[in-house]
Amino acid sequence: MRNPEIKVFDPAMCCSTGLCGVDVDQRLVTFAADLDWTKKQGARIERFNLSQQPMAFVNNVAVKTFLDRSGQDALPLVLVDGEIALAGRYPQRAELARWLGITPEAPATAPVSGHCGPRTGCC
Repeated sequence: MRNPEIKVFDPAMCCSTGLCGVDVDQRLVTFAADLDWTKKQGARIERFNLSQQPMAFVNNVAVKTFLDRSGQDALPLVLVDGEIALAGRYPQRAELARWLGITPEAPATAPVSGHCGPRTGCC
């Protein structure tokens, strides 16, 4: 297994994962499950939320250049070892596995309800 550094630059969301509220986007649920799986494989992955960590976007030359050219609507942006690997959508488990040089397992398909709310402090 390769151990690349993967950085995901998310659009502005109310919490770090986007799994907030009652109407959760299934794509974000699937991506969160895929990230958990990837981290268990030893991957180094960081996520940055535009609304919570704007300086991470400004301080990364590749991300800033991308945003200047394409705008926030083109997020999410995924960098692998500092280079743009994917833009405009979240990677699928197979793509994450390819970047890691491993064979993917089937992703979990069960929907997950929102877990964030005023009492959890993430929204």
